[in-house]
Amino acid sequence: MFDLFAPVKCLLKEEPVQVDDLVFRLHSKVTVLFLAVCAILVTAKQFVGDPITCITDSSIDKEPINAYCWIYSTFTVSRHLAGITGREVASPGVGQVLHDDEIHHHRYYQWVCFVLALQAILFYLPRALWTIWERNTVWFLSRDLSSPFLRDAWTTDRKSQLVEYFTSSDLHSRNFYALRYFTCEFLNFFNVVAQIYLLDLFLEGQFTKYGPAVAAFATETNPFQRVDPMARLFPKVAKCTFHTFGSAGSTQTHDALCVLPLNVVNEKIFVFIWFWFFFLAVIGATMLIYRIIVFSQPWARIYLLRASARVMSHTMAETVVRTLQFGDWFLLQQLAHNLNPIIYRELIRELAREFDKTINIV
Repeated sequence: MFDLFAPVKCLLKEEPVQVDDLVFRLHSKVTVLFLAVCAILVTAKQFVGDPITCITDSSIDKEPINAYCWIYSTFTVSRHLAGITGREVASPGVGQVLHDDEIHHHRYYQWVCFVLALQAILFYLPRALWTIWERNTVWFLSRDLSSPFLRDAWTTDRKSQLVEYFTSSDLHSRNFYALRYFTCEFLNFFNVVAQIYLLDLFLEGQFTKYGPAVAAFATETNPFQRVDPMARLFPKVAKCTFHTFGSAGSTQTHDALCVLPLNVVNEKIFVFIWFWFFFLAVIGATMLIYRIIVFSQPWARIYLLRASARVMSHTMAETVVRTLQFGDWFLLQQLAHNLNPIIYRELIRELAREFDKTINIV
């Protein structure tokens, strides 16, 4: 069983350096892992068996019927979606078809695994782009400085190198570094919103209201009076019509009753996807607003710098923030997640002293 998910084990590895935040990882790691596992799960016969099994009269072999109904789709009848199973209807959506009945054809089942795999790739793209743009900058600056043993790594020369990196180089050079990260955050938000609407197209306009409909149906006191949204979108039993020619050359119509065990998994997957995607959209929008405020407002950067350095006076933090651009401050925040707290505090204090000297000289 565990060998089946071996291709996604790499997503569980802990990275030696953190170059993104929690919201970014929810998009690029947690969501990718979930979608990849689901894509593998819906293709594993040992968990759900054959994706379709059809029942018809004995004059036709079972294998051709199964293949035909899987390729050319099954259908349900809207009039039979509500009712007591076994009394009023054989199964939700299964019953006699009249001339004016509304029929729903379900053609998307065989594409579910491919859609889930494509979604996983799209969610990973912003992370891949940020990896290219980041160019191991944080790793080079924080190498060997996360250890609690400071004597060997945090030498006077190493401290001077880090301070010089932030004081002698162009203070505007790292604004593009921060803006590229903001671009990847925007791509995360845009991607999840776009995928919500693409899934709505894929599922024939039923995805955007799928989550609330399922939640409302679960709390319904008399569910037999309402249509189960999971049965509407992912029926476990559906009908299929198969046409052949008889011995005299006349057209013969065969009705098949098809069991779709894969939909037991699909309905749960897409319920979770609905709530997860809307959660990602909300926190993604919140993060964009937060990032705009932090990059544009020095007072917010001062507060966050004091929080990351823990013990620091307001004057010292203000000196660093007022001198550095938002890109330099952002890189310092990246280092805060990867440096020993004592080293990081000393680095900020050294920067404040250097900038204070410069201000006094001017």
